[in-house]
Amino acid sequence: MQRPHIEDWPKRLWIVRHGESAGNVARRLAESRGHDRIELETRDMDVPLSNLGERQSEAVGRWFAENIDPPDAILSSPYRRARRTAELLGESACWKVPITTDERLREKEFGIIDALTSAGIVSQYPEQARFRKSLGKFYHRAPGGESWCDVILRLRSVADTLRFEYTNQSVVIVCHTVVVLCFRYLLEKLTEEEILRIDQQHNLANCSITSYARASMSVGKWTPELFNFVAPMQEAGTTITAEPDAPIASR
Repeated sequence: MQRPHIEDWPKRLWIVRHGESAGNVARRLAESRGHDRIELETRDMDVPLSNLGERQSEAVGRWFAENIDPPDAILSSPYRRARRTAELLGESACWKVPITTDERLREKEFGIIDALTSAGIVSQYPEQARFRKSLGKFYHRAPGGESWCDVILRLRSVADTLRFEYTNQSVVIVCHTVVVLCFRYLLEKLTEEEILRIDQQHNLANCSITSYARASMSVGKWTPELFNFVAPMQEAGTTITAEPDAPIASR
Protein backbone atom coordinates (compact mmCIF):
# COMPACT_ATOMS: atom_id res chain seq x y z
CA MET A 1 0.00 0.00 0.00
CA GLN A 2 1.40 3.37 -1.01
CA ARG A 3 2.03 5.72 1.89
CA PRO A 4 0.33 9.14 1.69
CA HIS A 5 2.51 12.05 0.64
CA ILE A 6 2.96 15.06 2.91
CA GLU A 7 1.23 17.13 0.20
CA ASP A 8 -1.95 15.07 0.70
CA TRP A 9 -2.57 16.61 4.12
CA PRO A 10 -4.25 19.92 4.97
CA LYS A 11 -1.79 22.79 5.10
CA ARG A 12 -3.04 23.95 8.54
CA LEU A 13 -4.97 22.33 11.38
CA TRP A 14 -6.51 24.25 14.27
CA ILE A 15 -7.97 21.99 16.98
CA VAL A 16 -10.12 23.76 19.59
CA ARG A 17 -11.64 22.36 22.76
CA HIS A 18 -15.23 23.52 23.28
CA GLY A 19 -16.02 26.40 25.65
CA GLU A 20 -17.05 25.88 29.25
CA SER A 21 -20.29 23.91 29.39
CA ALA A 22 -23.08 23.65 31.93
CA GLY A 23 -21.73 20.14 32.53
CA ASN A 24 -18.31 21.52 33.49
CA VAL A 25 -20.02 23.80 36.01
CA ALA A 26 -22.16 20.95 37.38
CA ARG A 27 -19.11 18.70 37.72
CA ARG A 28 -17.18 21.39 39.62
CA LEU A 29 -20.11 21.78 42.02
CA ALA A 30 -20.58 18.03 42.53
CA GLU A 31 -16.87 17.44 43.17
CA SER A 32 -16.66 20.34 45.63
CA ARG A 33 -19.62 18.92 47.60
CA GLY A 34 -18.34 15.36 47.56
CA HIS A 35 -21.34 14.05 45.60
CA ASP A 36 -21.25 10.76 43.71
CA ARG A 37 -23.25 11.97 40.73
CA ILE A 38 -23.29 15.08 38.56
CA GLU A 39 -26.76 16.52 38.29
CA LEU A 40 -27.56 17.10 34.62
CA GLU A 41 -30.99 17.80 33.16
CA THR A 42 -30.09 16.51 29.68
CA ARG A 43 -28.07 13.82 27.98
CA ASP A 44 -24.36 14.58 27.91
CA MET A 45 -24.51 15.22 24.16
CA ASP A 46 -27.21 17.86 24.73
CA VAL A 47 -25.41 19.84 27.45
CA PRO A 48 -25.14 23.51 26.36
CA LEU A 49 -22.38 26.03 26.83
CA SER A 50 -22.46 28.14 29.97
CA ASN A 51 -22.66 31.92 29.57
CA LEU A 52 -18.92 32.02 30.21
CA GLY A 53 -18.38 29.33 27.59
CA GLU A 54 -20.13 31.50 25.02
CA ARG A 55 -17.89 34.46 25.88
CA GLN A 56 -14.82 32.24 25.64
CA SER A 57 -15.87 31.06 22.19
CA GLU A 58 -16.48 34.61 21.00
CA ALA A 59 -13.08 35.74 22.31
CA VAL A 60 -11.32 32.98 20.38
CA GLY A 61 -13.32 33.83 17.27
CA ARG A 62 -12.20 37.47 17.45
CA TRP A 63 -8.58 36.33 17.87
CA PHE A 64 -8.91 34.08 14.82
CA ALA A 65 -10.29 37.00 12.81
CA GLU A 66 -7.21 39.08 13.61
CA ASN A 67 -4.58 36.36 13.27
CA ILE A 68 -5.49 33.81 10.60
CA ASP A 69 -7.13 33.79 7.19
CA PRO A 70 -10.60 32.22 7.07
CA PRO A 71 -10.33 28.43 7.00
CA ASP A 72 -11.61 26.32 4.16
CA ALA A 73 -13.62 24.08 6.49
CA ILE A 74 -14.88 23.82 10.07
CA LEU A 75 -15.45 20.33 11.46
CA SER A 76 -17.29 19.85 14.75
CA SER A 77 -18.29 17.16 17.19
CA PRO A 78 -22.09 16.76 17.10
CA TYR A 79 -22.35 17.44 20.85
CA ARG A 80 -24.25 20.65 21.49
CA ARG A 81 -21.44 22.38 23.42
CA ALA A 82 -18.95 21.77 20.61
CA ARG A 83 -21.34 22.69 17.82
CA ARG A 84 -22.26 25.95 19.55
CA THR A 85 -18.58 26.75 20.11
CA ALA A 86 -17.97 26.28 16.39
CA GLU A 87 -20.94 28.51 15.53
CA LEU A 88 -19.78 31.31 17.83
CA LEU A 89 -16.21 31.06 16.56
CA GLY A 90 -17.40 31.47 12.99
CA GLU A 91 -19.83 34.29 13.79
CA SER A 92 -17.28 36.25 15.85
CA ALA A 93 -14.61 35.80 13.17
CA CYS A 94 -17.10 36.81 10.44
CA TRP A 95 -16.33 33.60 8.54
CA LYS A 96 -18.69 32.47 5.82
CA VAL A 97 -17.66 28.85 6.24
CA PRO A 98 -20.19 26.04 6.71
CA ILE A 99 -19.81 23.76 9.73
CA THR A 100 -19.64 20.03 9.05
CA THR A 101 -20.73 17.83 11.94
CA ASP A 102 -18.70 14.62 12.27
CA GLU A 103 -19.78 12.04 14.86
CA ARG A 104 -16.25 10.62 14.97
CA LEU A 105 -15.20 13.80 16.81
CA ARG A 106 -17.66 13.16 19.66
CA GLU A 107 -16.62 12.98 23.30
CA LYS A 108 -15.13 9.76 24.64
CA GLU A 109 -18.02 7.56 25.76
CA PHE A 110 -17.94 6.60 29.44
CA GLY A 111 -20.57 3.88 29.61
CA ILE A 112 -21.78 2.94 33.10
CA ILE A 113 -19.57 5.56 34.80
CA ASP A 114 -21.07 8.44 32.81
CA ALA A 115 -22.13 11.40 35.01
CA LEU A 116 -20.29 9.99 38.05
CA THR A 117 -17.65 11.92 39.95
CA SER A 118 -14.34 10.28 40.80
CA ALA A 119 -15.71 9.49 44.27
CA GLY A 120 -18.88 8.09 42.69
CA ILE A 121 -16.93 5.64 40.57
CA VAL A 122 -15.08 4.33 43.62
CA SER A 123 -18.25 3.94 45.68
CA GLN A 124 -20.62 2.58 43.00
CA TYR A 125 -18.25 0.64 40.74
CA PRO A 126 -15.16 -0.21 42.83
CA GLU A 127 -14.22 -3.00 40.41
CA GLN A 128 -13.96 -0.44 37.59
CA ALA A 129 -11.75 1.75 39.75
CA ARG A 130 -9.49 -1.27 40.29
CA PHE A 131 -9.51 -2.18 36.58
CA ARG A 132 -8.60 1.37 35.64
CA LYS A 133 -5.74 1.39 38.16
CA SER A 134 -4.32 -1.90 36.86
CA LEU A 135 -4.83 -1.24 33.12
CA GLY A 136 -4.26 2.52 33.03
CA LYS A 137 -6.60 5.03 31.39
CA PHE A 138 -5.17 4.42 27.91
CA TYR A 139 -6.58 0.88 27.78
CA HIS A 140 -9.36 0.86 30.40
CA ARG A 141 -12.85 0.65 28.94
CA ALA A 142 -15.83 0.80 31.30
CA PRO A 143 -18.78 -1.38 30.23
CA GLY A 144 -20.66 0.43 27.48
CA GLY A 145 -17.86 2.98 27.08
CA GLU A 146 -14.61 3.55 25.23
CA SER A 147 -10.91 3.47 26.01
CA TRP A 148 -8.49 6.04 24.64
CA CYS A 149 -7.50 3.36 22.11
CA ASP A 150 -11.10 3.23 20.88
CA VAL A 151 -11.12 7.00 20.38
CA ILE A 152 -7.81 6.81 18.49
CA LEU A 153 -9.26 4.13 16.23
CA ARG A 154 -12.08 6.40 15.06
CA LEU A 155 -9.70 9.32 14.70
CA ARG A 156 -7.56 7.30 12.29
CA SER A 157 -10.46 7.41 9.87
CA VAL A 158 -10.78 11.16 10.47
CA ALA A 159 -7.12 11.45 9.46
CA ASP A 160 -7.93 9.65 6.22
CA THR A 161 -10.77 12.11 5.59
CA LEU A 162 -8.44 15.05 6.21
CA ARG A 163 -5.98 13.70 3.64
CA PHE A 164 -8.49 12.79 0.96
CA GLU A 165 -11.10 15.56 1.29
CA TYR A 166 -9.16 18.54 2.67
CA THR A 167 -5.83 18.30 0.85
CA ASN A 168 -3.90 21.59 1.03
CA GLN A 169 -6.72 23.29 2.94
CA SER A 170 -6.91 25.04 6.30
CA VAL A 171 -9.22 23.20 8.71
CA VAL A 172 -10.62 24.13 12.13
CA ILE A 173 -11.76 21.22 14.31
CA VAL A 174 -13.89 21.75 17.45
CA CYS A 175 -14.03 18.81 19.84
CA HIS A 176 -13.29 17.57 23.38
CA THR A 177 -10.32 17.09 25.73
CA VAL A 178 -9.65 13.40 25.11
CA VAL A 179 -10.12 13.90 21.36
CA VAL A 180 -7.56 16.73 21.33
CA LEU A 181 -5.06 14.56 23.20
CA CYS A 182 -5.70 11.55 20.98
CA PHE A 183 -5.14 13.73 17.92
CA ARG A 184 -1.75 14.62 19.40
CA TYR A 185 -0.97 10.93 19.93
CA LEU A 186 -1.93 10.16 16.34
CA LEU A 187 -0.43 13.13 14.48
CA GLU A 188 2.81 13.22 16.43
CA LYS A 189 3.21 9.43 16.60
CA LEU A 190 3.56 9.48 20.38
CA THR A 191 3.74 6.52 22.74
CA GLU A 192 1.27 5.71 25.50
CA GLU A 193 3.74 7.01 28.06
CA GLU A 194 4.32 10.26 26.17
CA ILE A 195 0.66 11.19 25.73
CA LEU A 196 -0.24 10.29 29.31
CA ARG A 197 2.65 12.45 30.53
CA ILE A 198 1.23 15.37 28.52
CA ASP A 199 -2.21 14.71 30.00
CA GLN A 200 -0.75 14.67 33.51
CA GLN A 201 1.21 17.88 33.01
CA HIS A 202 -1.54 19.96 31.38
CA ASN A 203 -5.14 20.73 32.26
CA LEU A 204 -6.57 21.41 28.82
CA ALA A 205 -8.46 24.68 29.04
CA ASN A 206 -11.87 25.30 27.56
CA CYS A 207 -11.51 26.95 24.13
CA SER A 208 -7.76 26.33 24.14
CA ILE A 209 -6.12 26.00 20.73
CA THR A 210 -3.77 23.31 19.43
CA SER A 211 -2.38 23.97 15.95
CA TYR A 212 -0.25 22.31 13.29
CA ALA A 213 1.28 23.49 10.02
CA ARG A 214 2.08 20.99 7.30
CA ALA A 215 5.40 22.74 6.78
CA SER A 216 6.48 21.42 10.17
CA MET A 217 5.68 17.82 9.21
CA SER A 218 8.57 15.42 8.63
CA VAL A 219 8.75 11.63 8.25
CA GLY A 220 4.99 11.52 8.65
CA LYS A 221 5.10 13.22 12.06
CA TRP A 222 3.58 16.60 12.91
CA THR A 223 5.05 19.08 15.37
CA PRO A 224 2.54 21.32 17.17
CA GLU A 225 2.94 25.08 16.85
CA LEU A 226 0.51 25.77 19.70
CA PHE A 227 -0.85 23.61 22.50
CA ASN A 228 -3.31 24.59 25.23
CA PHE A 229 -3.02 28.13 23.87
CA VAL A 230 -5.26 30.50 25.85
CA ALA A 231 -3.90 33.94 24.90
CA PRO A 232 -7.11 34.88 23.01
CA MET A 233 -9.10 34.68 26.26
CA GLN A 234 -6.37 36.35 28.30
CA GLU A 235 -6.24 39.25 25.86
CA ALA A 236 -10.03 39.60 26.01
CA GLY A 237 -10.07 39.48 29.81
CA THR A 238 -12.25 36.35 29.70
CA THR A 239 -12.02 33.86 32.56
CA ILE A 240 -10.07 30.72 31.70
CA THR A 241 -11.49 27.39 32.87
CA ALA A 242 -10.12 23.87 32.62
CA GLU A 243 -12.70 21.60 34.22
CA PRO A 244 -12.75 18.13 32.63
CA ASP A 245 -15.92 16.67 31.14
CA ALA A 246 -15.00 13.28 32.62
CA PRO A 247 -13.90 12.19 36.08
CA ILE A 248 -10.21 12.98 36.34
CA ALA A 249 -9.48 9.39 37.36
CA SER A 250 -10.94 7.96 34.15
CA ARG A 251 -10.68 10.76 31.58
